[in-house]
Amino acid sequence: MSVKKISESETIMTQLVMPNDTNPLGNLMGGNLMKWMDVAAGICAARHSNAHVVTASVDHISFAKPIHLGDTVTINACVTRAFTTSVEIFIEVFASDIKGGNWRKANHAYFLFVALDEDMKPMAIPEAMPLTSEEQSRYEAAKRRRDLRLILSGRMQPKDSIELTNLFSKD
Repeated sequence: MSVKKISESETIMTQLVMPNDTNPLGNLMGGNLMKWMDVAAGICAARHSNAHVVTASVDHISFAKPIHLGDTVTINACVTRAFTTSVEIFIEVFASDIKGGNWRKANHAYFLFVALDEDMKPMAIPEAMPLTSEEQSRYEAAKRRRDLRLILSGRMQPKDSIELTNLFSKD
């Protein structure tokens, strides 16, 4: 199985908030932002996997700062870690006015995708190779997030997670 540098799959997507994207207060609707995040993350996951991918889960999304009509939204997506048939993607959302002013981080989340072969069955994907300290930090933390997802979905018992046990055990 091959290995890919995390930078090979990085995806940056920009959208302009139009009137049909907003609520009556003139702010971007959360559902529209989640769709854009899913698209950017899906492109990143497909680039890494060299395959079609489907969204398996999304970790905590909060809407910390409103994004207004006429703002531009820039979504950065990068692989954090690849598992056997799935890949975790980190998403950061930034907003600014059309001239690039009032630049602010508006959101972040983790998406998990499963790669599918031609028969729509999960398929093995390349490993992810972190090169920077930031990539390495996200790579290492991805195992804990994966264990937590498995526990919350009922597919793993908390006692079986070495990663989480080590995190919460006292020295």
